[in-house]
Amino acid sequence: MDADPLDFDAVILAGGRSSRLGGVPKQSLTYDGDSLLRRSAAAAGGARAAVVVGPDAGEVPAGEIPAGFLRCREEPPFSGPAAAIAAGLAALAAAGGSRPGLTLVLACDMPNVEQAVVALKAALRARARGAGGPAAGGPAAGEPAAGGHSAGQPAGLGPDGVVAVSEDGRRQPLVGFYSTVALQRSVAELERTGRLINGSVRALLASLDVQLVAVPAGSTADVDTWDDAAALGVAGPDPITGLRGNTAADDLGGRA
Repeated sequence: MDADPLDFDAVILAGGRSSRLGGVPKQSLTYDGDSLLRRSAAAAGGARAAVVVGPDAGEVPAGEIPAGFLRCREEPPFSGPAAAIAAGLAALAAAGGSRPGLTLVLACDMPNVEQAVVALKAALRARARGAGGPAAGGPAAGEPAAGGHSAGQPAGLGPDGVVAVSEDGRRQPLVGFYSTVALQRSVAELERTGRLINGSVRALLASLDVQLVAVPAGSTADVDTWDDAAALGVAGPDPITGLRGNTAADDLGGRA
């Protein structure tokens, strides 16, 4: 058990069209014996509540979404990641009770993302300890905050959370812990200005002030094409040729 747990919700995005995979759902691809959706759910372990946004019930085999996880769909379907994050936040809010100060946002197409999440948690704890604040994620969203921090803002952090940066310096906004209040505020602003539907993650997060955190090499490598899948050792059913897989997973310590 984690001796210094963080308090957070999680939003897992799993509803894209997977156009460059011939329509094969990314969440159904497998690595090291598990689907990418189950690996993302495992990376979100410890969340107070978690929601999977995207796939309809018929698209996900029984047991792929862990017991207790919420599920929802952005409206209209396939209306982009900003709308999907908004739908996930709404589902969590509807679950009742106050929400924690942090929300983990994860895409479901990174087979080794748990390593990145571990690094982000370590950065959150280090910042909290350095500021003399709690490591548990700060005040709940909507509650008064002590010490001059905004409500819902984690104590000891930059204002709006932490985001993974890959070994080549690329920011991965779909691997990040964000201030729940800041996300809700950004969603409201995009909705007010008519930019939420088909909006980008970049637009949603543009106003957030985040700390960039270097994460282990390969932990944010994602699968957009069959070439990406081959390089990472990820397997799945190619709609034209059948099962796709290779031995690259063995090189990465996994089994496709």
